[in-house]
Amino acid sequence: MLIENLFVQIGAILGLSVVGGALALWLRQPLIVAFIAVGIALGPSALNVVNQSHEIELFASLGIALLLFVVGLKLDLHIIRTVGPVALASGLGQVLFTSVIGYVIGLLLGLSPVAALYVAVALTFSSTIIIVKLLSDKREVDSLHGRIAVGFLIVQDIVVVLVMIGLTAFGQGGSEELSLGWEALKILLKGGLMLLAVALLMRYLLPWLLRRLAHSAELLMLFAIAWAVLGAIAGDLLGFSKEVGAFLAGVSIASTVYREQVAARLVSLRDFLLLFFFIELGASLDLSAMGDQLGAAAAFSLFVLIGNPLIVMAIMGYMGYRKRTGFLAGLTVAQISEFSLILAALGLSLGHLDQATVGLITLVGLITISVSTYMILYSHPLYERLAPYLSGFERKVAHREQDDGLQDEGQADILLIGLGRFGAAMAQSLRARGCHLLAVDFNPDAVQRHLRDGYAVHYGDAEDPELIASLPLQQSKWVVSTLRDRSLNSMLLHALQQQGYKGRVALSTTSRLEAEHLRQAGADLVLVPYADAAREAADRLFESLNASPAGQLR
Repeated sequence: MLIENLFVQIGAILGLSVVGGALALWLRQPLIVAFIAVGIALGPSALNVVNQSHEIELFASLGIALLLFVVGLKLDLHIIRTVGPVALASGLGQVLFTSVIGYVIGLLLGLSPVAALYVAVALTFSSTIIIVKLLSDKREVDSLHGRIAVGFLIVQDIVVVLVMIGLTAFGQGGSEELSLGWEALKILLKGGLMLLAVALLMRYLLPWLLRRLAHSAELLMLFAIAWAVLGAIAGDLLGFSKEVGAFLAGVSIASTVYREQVAARLVSLRDFLLLFFFIELGASLDLSAMGDQLGAAAAFSLFVLIGNPLIVMAIMGYMGYRKRTGFLAGLTVAQISEFSLILAALGLSLGHLDQATVGLITLVGLITISVSTYMILYSHPLYERLAPYLSGFERKVAHREQDDGLQDEGQADILLIGLGRFGAAMAQSLRARGCHLLAVDFNPDAVQRHLRDGYAVHYGDAEDPELIASLPLQQSKWVVSTLRDRSLNSMLLHALQQQGYKGRVALSTTSRLEAEHLRQAGADLVLVPYADAAREAADRLFESLNASPAGQLR
């Protein structure tokens, strides 16, 4: 019962996704697993309602581009320099060890050498999209283990490109060694040119351009979406993946003050478009080819779910990271990627694999993606149970984390919302008293002015709950709003309560009546700027009057 009308097909996808998501929520199951299951149900293996149309693939590609773009926004150059070495070492080390061990397991299970090699390579790649989505939902992309995980996932994506080039050259026969060497050289040259172009744009164009676009929030968001898609296109055209291109597009504006606002505004659109990726992934799984592969799939799945994290933990422990960081980062490689399925399809088209081996890789993907989703979502309780047995993965002194200093970023005693005249004067007074202050304002000119004066400032809109969620609330003792709009302050209070903020809140208003309303809503302190200033001025005048001889003011 294949639906030909695209609009009806999209409607069926959205409707059944809502039903599947609601059922998963009721059963306390991850939404990602529910969406993949909906894709399987809608695909050719079950109801055959949805085919793999170019339009659905387009929506999925846009979602992937925005996902990696937002991740790139979170990683400025300082963070990349800090986590780069461990990301490179753990990424390449995991690929090497997983390939070797997976190949041996394949031979022991009776696979041919070529099939065993394909399966082993397929086991090495983890799903950047799924992992980053889970880390984003848990708000752990900015954590140390999240940054390291994103780093070695990008390394894996680059390795995928090189493997694809090598297999294609090998499948064509003839002068494959010359072809492979030339393609690898071209990739290196293109990569160098792409990084140079990003560096020049970051230095000379993007700060100037964003400062002018920021006067219109709508135009800034449109530019961000266009920049993410153009970055993905550039990465694809240059021989890299769309993920690498979109990630670099995000990195290119990560050092600007606009990144928090852009990231916050893109979250809802990203999640909507990513739905089509999970649906497409589920619909692409051919369950009919998996029946005879359950035993081999179980063995390979156990290796991916347990062996891959242990390999990453061993590498990170050797490099001086704590066992907790290694464990949480290691869990992110406990599944195989959608690239693994593409690799299997490539092997089938080249005549290297039969349909049974493709079914084996597909089944391993389905098992590991489903199980690892739970492992990542419940990573902290899982670590608490296993921590006593993980001491062998940690040096006596975890010197690397002591040196990195990543955990102290973003700390502020006071979060100040609004840098108008009242807010700017308050910021100056608080700073003079030695307070650690982080300010947020929606006026790009005010943001630039205070940045030049040495303040820590984010560009953002207080109406956006996603922006509030991105602020360092856990380290802040006060959140102070100098905005005098009742609805804005009510929305801010609601967003802080949703985030479980434990500190104190000060809000501003223009009348005593509204002040009482804000106190009842949960504000710890209400400021009435004109009334407070007038009372303070009157008190000072009165004190001066009483202290002056003959009742004269001094």
